[in-house]
Amino acid sequence: MRIFTNTVIYTAVALTAMGMSASAQEYKIGLSNGWIGSEWRTQMIDEAKAAAEAWAGRGVTIEVLVQSNNVDVPGQIAHVRNFINEGVDAIIINPNSPTAFDPVFAQAKDAGILVISTDAEVSSPDAIYVGIDQTAWGAAGAKWLAEALGGKGTIVTIDGIAGHPANTMRVNGYTEVFANYPDIEIVNQANASWDQAQGQQVMQNLLATYPNINGVLVQDGMADGALKAITAAGRAGDIIATGEIRKDFLTNWVENNVNTGASVNPPGVMASALNVAVFMLEGKELKEPATAGQYGNSLYLSIPFIDNSNVAEELAKLEGRPSYYTVSTSLSIDEAEALFN
Repeated sequence: MRIFTNTVIYTAVALTAMGMSASAQEYKIGLSNGWIGSEWRTQMIDEAKAAAEAWAGRGVTIEVLVQSNNVDVPGQIAHVRNFINEGVDAIIINPNSPTAFDPVFAQAKDAGILVISTDAEVSSPDAIYVGIDQTAWGAAGAKWLAEALGGKGTIVTIDGIAGHPANTMRVNGYTEVFANYPDIEIVNQANASWDQAQGQQVMQNLLATYPNINGVLVQDGMADGALKAITAAGRAGDIIATGEIRKDFLTNWVENNVNTGASVNPPGVMASALNVAVFMLEGKELKEPATAGQYGNSLYLSIPFIDNSNVAEELAKLEGRPSYYTVSTSLSIDEAEALFN
């Protein structure tokens, strides 16, 4: 049985009702999200839907089918097979594995379906990746922390989901950076599944075990929980930790003058991928083919970084947004078009 959640359909009838001409192009795009453990993922889907709706202004009708569930890899492979059976034109996936989808992506290609991965790279030669370089993301936070510590100290790391492709690349990124700082010692690498409550509990445990640490490299989705644990332990003034890009964290950052820095992994990456997908469906070719990354099939987007020099400006941009809202950027239709001949 196929289950599609949060399906959004933008029809020619709706466009006509708004006084616009019927669409010259119609596409059906499937969005697959295999983990729903954070508001980041919800925002990712919402921004992708909004990107699809924006194409109406160009006379393009996009029907979006969404499958967003907590599933294992076979469950997410089923997402892809459902989309193939549905006859979509493109599939955009935030994958739970870098390699397990190779056979089913080959099936999608055989069916004439474009496949784009986002947020985590995949090895399939039948897909491209549109998103940030997660290795560079991890490296940026590590570089900031190393410099903030003056190149020496004892630190712990709090990572996301063990084995997830994005998490693995982030760990690789910070490991490469810290190799250049022999006076920085990592005494523990823990996982907290990109969950605030888990991040707080893991940080409490780490503080109990390693009371003399100087720094914490914590990934987004958990930094606020880690900071709460550090503050509760009375260590906010002497432990330097990386931060994150949620509005509630940025508010705390500004109000309490926290010394932190945060790489931006925008939820808008799926919206960027959707805009790129539409131009590819229209038969346009990228000016620079997607050949970056470890699998040679990636189109990397820029990675903003927030520190004390621009945090107030970034927080101001979130005025009126809920506390869990995340700093985000995405390629507009015009910006995506500029990537093509």
